[in-house]
Amino acid sequence: MAPRRPNFNRTLRSLIRDIAARMPEFSHVKVGRILVVAGEARRASRGTVKPLCFKGGKSIDKAGRRKPVVRIRGRRILYCITLRPLFFRGSTAKSRLETLMHELFHISLRFDGTLHAGRRHAKLGAEFGRRLRPLVRRYLKLCPEALLTALAHSGEVRVLQWLERPGPAYHPRASHRRVRKVYTEEQLYSGVARMVTPRPRVAREAHVRDDKVH
Repeated sequence: MAPRRPNFNRTLRSLIRDIAARMPEFSHVKVGRILVVAGEARRASRGTVKPLCFKGGKSIDKAGRRKPVVRIRGRRILYCITLRPLFFRGSTAKSRLETLMHELFHISLRFDGTLHAGRRHAKLGAEFGRRLRPLVRRYLKLCPEALLTALAHSGEVRVLQWLERPGPAYHPRASHRRVRKVYTEEQLYSGVARMVTPRPRVAREAHVRDDKVH
């Protein structure tokens, strides 16, 4: 019988909930309004966050453009975090945690489906990392061991993926083709991703010494 694949979305939900509970800087984050999916490669990116609303939490802007609505279990989703192949392959538990906190750090303090205007890379440059890294170090001291162990998993996991991915904002009158307005569980599926986690250097060196002895 093939080994059971862990539900990685469950791990991620628990992790986001714990970060919001233990870290005041993330207390505005509500895990039930965030969808996390695995997606395709995008250069050297490990993850991205997509805001699903215009300013003020609105679905339509002043120009009449609309954003597709994502609704899971009847609840409006405000943000979609996409974890890309480099997150799963060759990353450590610490680097995976940093990627997730990186994307959460972009979210507006209003938690209204928009991003924080002052935390854009174009605005902060290298300062973004200097602000984030102390938060990651502090949370690493607080993070439950079970969650870190789950992040260090090597092997296949189940994780949500899009069957049909929401597109960009559109203008209903200008669109000449049919555009899906609402995305639900029907446009998602539980796919398989393989996590490859490098072994700690100490463990690798001990393994080499054991092999030489035997």
